[in-house]
Amino acid sequence: MRWENLTEGPAGPAALFGAGAVVTRTIDTPEFRGITFHEVRARSIVNRVPGASRMPFEWTVNPYRGCSHACVYCFARKTHSYLDLDTGLGFDSQIVVKTNAPELLRRELAAPRWSGAHIAMGTNVDCYQRAEGRYRLMPGIIEALRDRANPFSILTKGTLILRDLPLLREAAEVTEVGISVSVGFTDTALWRTVEPGTPSPAARLNAVRTLTDAGIECGVLMAPVIPFLGDSPAQLRATVRAVAESGSTSVTPLVLHLRPGAREWFTAWLGEHHPHLVERYERMYAGGSYAPTWYQRMITRQVHELAAEFGIGPARRGAARRIAGPERPDGPASAGATQLTLL
Repeated sequence: MRWENLTEGPAGPAALFGAGAVVTRTIDTPEFRGITFHEVRARSIVNRVPGASRMPFEWTVNPYRGCSHACVYCFARKTHSYLDLDTGLGFDSQIVVKTNAPELLRRELAAPRWSGAHIAMGTNVDCYQRAEGRYRLMPGIIEALRDRANPFSILTKGTLILRDLPLLREAAEVTEVGISVSVGFTDTALWRTVEPGTPSPAARLNAVRTLTDAGIECGVLMAPVIPFLGDSPAQLRATVRAVAESGSTSVTPLVLHLRPGAREWFTAWLGEHHPHLVERYERMYAGGSYAPTWYQRMITRQVHELAAEFGIGPARRGAARRIAGPERPDGPASAGATQLTLL
């Protein structure tokens, strides 16, 4: 890969990493077998979401690139091509670790230009993927946000978030904390093939129960709803029922979208496991990355009706809380960095 394009030198101040800052490691343990870690010293960690994004937040923090969850549909696969890494198996097994993320975040939050805006995590790749068990970056990140009373949210498929429950409770005492767990379906056969590196849907929903029992409100992003594989009325009912039983404060459906990078990898998987569906997908996604509006609305209506039946509702959007001090129009010192959006 062309790391030299991303380090100090000819790339100048836009470089992602400091010169000589990349260390590559392979760890021969069952948990990490076949995975290579590229440890880097990042130059910035707070990233601005592009203005055209559909997301309800402006800033993100992502301590990792690549994800061992290996979800075949992951929209973030395209980001690996920027590092000259493969967006298929390479995305699943070549993990970039920003080892200085906690200290860098603490510095950026203290910068005079930072106004205390909401920071979203887990919007690109999962910050509680297996690598976090080794590198333990999230405790330092949460501590930095807690100490500045900076509002934040986390989206994850990883049950490892429970390790940091005490820190989350401390943060929730001083600022707004939003937690969402992604569970698109409860079909175990589907889970094993499309999300092979993730905890099971049941384990994720147990994590939701643990968080809510501890006083941390936790919603479920029902994502993705996969056309023709996870969208039958019976499947939707089973999933929403399980979400309700977990104690989730909300359920928000999101239909599968297939952006470049993810689309090719998912299509290859579909051709291997469900070849009879390839033509149907070509028709459904002929207009671009998203399923037709009528289909999205149909799924949303069904899920919301089921949610009402089981006593839960769609996600509530909270206002970002700001720390004390004058607001400034500028972003943080890292305002030039951008982050791909979830949608």
